[in-house]
Amino acid sequence: MNDDWQRANPLAIDRALHKALRKPDGGWFAVDASRTLQRLSKPRGYVIDDREVVVWKEREHTIRMAPGSCPHMGASLAEATVQQGCLVCPWHGRVLDPQAGAVGWKPFQTFDDGVFTWVQFDSDSEGATDHPIIAKRPDVFLDGVVRREACCEPRDILANRLDPWHGTHFHPYAFSRLEVTDHNDDELHLRVAYRVVRGFDVEVSARFDCPGPRTIVMTITDGEGTGSVVETHATPVYSARPASGRTGGDTSPRTAIIEATLATSDRNGFAHAHLAAAMTRPLIKLLAGRLWRDDARYAERLYQIRERSSL
Repeated sequence: MNDDWQRANPLAIDRALHKALRKPDGGWFAVDASRTLQRLSKPRGYVIDDREVVVWKEREHTIRMAPGSCPHMGASLAEATVQQGCLVCPWHGRVLDPQAGAVGWKPFQTFDDGVFTWVQFDSDSEGATDHPIIAKRPDVFLDGVVRREACCEPRDILANRLDPWHGTHFHPYAFSRLEVTDHNDDELHLRVAYRVVRGFDVEVSARFDCPGPRTIVMTITDGEGTGSVVETHATPVYSARPASGRTGGDTSPRTAIIEATLATSDRNGFAHAHLAAAMTRPLIKLLAGRLWRDDARYAERLYQIRERSSL
């Protein structure tokens, strides 16, 4: 008889979650895939931790981020135009130079690690670091990044991944077997069989750990693709407070799930797969997107249960 429901101990999952939430983050938030932002042809607006942020390309490969409202009368700078690296407000034509800044408007620190682009709102705050706290990645990899939002808090995204016992029950299309071989408040170790095609599975060993309070990483430690990493970031969009500035009475939180699959292999054929990245990458994103379609519902349910219990 399956005893996964007994092994998935809510108290143990909660202990691991609270330990992760106490870790430093350096003041950095993952925004989106580096590849996505490098393809920008005009400014784009994001909301990160209740702040409107405008993202644009100052020069060919330089991504800038700044407050998303014009300091003059609050126009959305996501609708601005770019002239010689400066933003031109769509309402009154004010030119905002990121090099000079303006009263009430100053570009944020950004960092591009080659997979994600990050933003830091206050580089002078206590605990701020020069760059994001990033887990070890393979030296050579084929990456695919997915981004979606869910009505929950970042902690619910981590809690979902700190419960691998749900894998074969909630994702039977992806996993045929999954056994947690060891776990403590810092790490989860498991043996898992991925469904590739009907009747053919790939079995690997993996480790889950949280390098920061909004990040959880799965690393393949043995088997096909040893060294491959799935790096998941939970970036707060809106908090649950009415002060987050939304209309229509919606005060539920939103979190962006930004996940990179960094696949590597020591097989000779991997060099050809790497060359065929344009064809392989959509498949990686399709599989990850399918998992998060379901896991987002799981995380949203965790938030709903917690909110009801606090009433």
